[in-house]
Amino acid sequence: MDIETFREYCLTLNGTTEGMKWGHLCFMIEEKMFVIISLEEGSFSIKCDPEDFDALVGRAGIQQASHMAKRQWVRVDGLEVMPDDELKRRISESRALVLAKLSKKLQEKYK
Repeated sequence: MDIETFREYCLTLNGTTEGMKWGHLCFMIEEKMFVIISLEEGSFSIKCDPEDFDALVGRAGIQQASHMAKRQWVRVDGLEVMPDDELKRRISESRALVLAKLSKKLQEKYK
C-alpha cells in the first residue's frame, strides 16, 4: 500500500478527519488520534488491543510506540510491514478502540 491509498482508506472511515501534529499526518475521530504517520520516514503508529500487543511487537518492524500509552500503541516501520488487508483491519481496530473511549452519545454518532 502506498501513502495515498493509506490516506484514502483512513478517510473512508466514518467521522475521520486529518491534520498535522508534531510534523506528522494524523487521522482522528472527534480530535482523538487513531493513526499518526511520518511522511518523511513512512513509519506510523496505531492503537492496538493490549491483548495483541506482545504478538505485534514480536514481529519484525513493529515495536512499542514512543511517547504513547504503554502496551496500547505500536510503531510500524513502514506500510510494507503488514499485508494490505491486515493493515486496513488494524487501522479500523485502532479507530474503534479510540471511539470506545468517547461518550456513548458520540459513539452513536459514528455507528
